[in-house]
Amino acid sequence: MIERVQAKWRRQNTLSKVDTYFRWTLYLIPWFAVTVGVTPVARATTGGTLPVTLAGTALGLNIVQSVLTISLLNRALQRYLDRGPTPHRLMAVSGVLTLAAEAALFKLVIVEGIRSPDSIGSVTLAVLATLTPFFMVYSLVVSKRRYMASLGAGAVVLVLLTGLVTDVWELGLYLAILLIVAGLWSFVIARPSGWLLAVFWELDAARKNQARLAVAEERLRFGRDLHDVMGRNLAVIALKSELAVQLARRERPEAVEQMVEVQRIAQESQREVREVVRGYRKADFQAELAGARSILRAAGVDCRVEGEEDARLPSEVQSALGWVVREGTTNVLRHAADARRCVLRTRIDPERAVLVLTMENDGVVTPLEGRPAQPSGSGLRGLRERLYPLGGTLESGPGADGSYRLTVELPMPADGRPSAGEVVNGARR
Repeated sequence: MIERVQAKWRRQNTLSKVDTYFRWTLYLIPWFAVTVGVTPVARATTGGTLPVTLAGTALGLNIVQSVLTISLLNRALQRYLDRGPTPHRLMAVSGVLTLAAEAALFKLVIVEGIRSPDSIGSVTLAVLATLTPFFMVYSLVVSKRRYMASLGAGAVVLVLLTGLVTDVWELGLYLAILLIVAGLWSFVIARPSGWLLAVFWELDAARKNQARLAVAEERLRFGRDLHDVMGRNLAVIALKSELAVQLARRERPEAVEQMVEVQRIAQESQREVREVVRGYRKADFQAELAGARSILRAAGVDCRVEGEEDARLPSEVQSALGWVVREGTTNVLRHAADARRCVLRTRIDPERAVLVLTMENDGVVTPLEGRPAQPSGSGLRGLRERLYPLGGTLESGPGADGSYRLTVELPMPADGRPSAGEVVNGARR
């Protein structure tokens, strides 16, 4: 059981771990209040059936309240994060349990006639512990101003009600102070936790939006370039085709000339489209390294480039490595949802005469048990096809602690050109 919980915990990303940590910290506070506040009073109560019954009732009601608070705090946090409605019914039940437990404690004080400072201190702590769960929930579902106004109004009503009923105004003031202390204590515990969770989730949403915007911007750039190249040519083709149709209907020989011109423009358009695509797919190693640094850092990932990135490499090798960096950066943005660190290392191994490029990042979430892993896309397969004519190899896979490593090796002999896998007339030697 413990191993399964640990495995599930390791599979979560950092944001989910932070969310779980804050939530369960809040869930455990009512139990701590029961253990430290109410239980000592119940254990110290002796001397008759009624006192023991009252103490047991207060303890039992607080235990039920602590169980209920787990679900109630979860829904209150969802309400604070604007992900769910206000749990009015559960709050009403929690309020009734709180009032009943407080009534049992007050009746116990009257029956026991507590006078010693130690006993008064224990009962005071029990009263504060009983109020804490309800106030924690209430502080998350209302605004700060409304919460403080409700706390002040409750204190005033408690003073007036206690003074008029018992004619002991000091008791009313004492209870009002307890109410304010419990309210402020609960506010300080619950409200900052909800605020921090909201900040974390907003940052995660902003990071995802930034990655999507980067992809959308690149698509717009490619669409703009393609439009600039093809717009004029297609307009000319349409005009000349229409002219050729009119001339052909009149059986004019110039129609053939116009269609020849259309054919020439179409072939020219094909060449220009290939140039656009080639330019789009061509990757410069140095430019891609700078772009990877910029994009990943903008997405909140600490990207470091180490090694011999300034080494003079053949153009085909630079293009292949640039495409590796581009695809690896895209995979970090798409598949490493919780990435915070990425390192690109370039080195030349003189003993094996190979250039080694490694790209390693963290934040990879492994699939849950019983669920198949998502099939890999065509990006890595395309990289292997690019590296194959140069005699290069590509290895990739997850590592320990949610890391992922991409390793590329290219033969680099002394003359600076790839030796293995050179292509001559389309065939490997």
